[in-house]
Amino acid sequence: MGAVAVAATALTGCATGDDAVATGNGNQFVSPDGKTYLEYGPGDRKDIGDVRGENLLGGEDVSLGDYRGKVVVVNIWASWCPPCRKEFRELEKVYQETKDSGVQFVGIDFRDSRSTAQDFVRDRGVSYPSIYDYGGASLAALGTPVGVVPTTVVLDREHRVARVYLRAITEDELRDAVVAVAAEEAPGR
Repeated sequence: MGAVAVAATALTGCATGDDAVATGNGNQFVSPDGKTYLEYGPGDRKDIGDVRGENLLGGEDVSLGDYRGKVVVVNIWASWCPPCRKEFRELEKVYQETKDSGVQFVGIDFRDSRSTAQDFVRDRGVSYPSIYDYGGASLAALGTPVGVVPTTVVLDREHRVARVYLRAITEDELRDAVVAVAAEEAPGR
């Protein structure tokens, strides 16, 4: 089975807490080694693929490659996911607080109709871009464990995976993660 099919098959639950198991729609997701939070030290980080896709709100396509040298927070979401509804307020707040310190947020919408997803981000006043990824190609390129929505991935300035939250994330823990990764010495300094 290809990576896109694996990502599409795995993204079936909607994570609501710190459980290692999330159920939904008759499917079950068990997180890697029973963990819903993964942290990688600088020497253990892996590169991601070419994550790009259609900008949900129009305009040019979104490519993580356009944010070289920035810490990037990738949030995988869907309009049908109740924790995503709450989480968007917190994500937007942390984005506004950190964007001037070399941080970019990018959403990846998964398994939504285009119009529903567009309404979802417009109604919530989300100011950062989201990739429309119904089929999971962007998720496959991300190359990190993704099994439920919401999932949040924090990439360092070299766009290597530093932290993964396989559940809803709180404002405080997101802010702490972003500030910690942004404080790491950038390459070439």
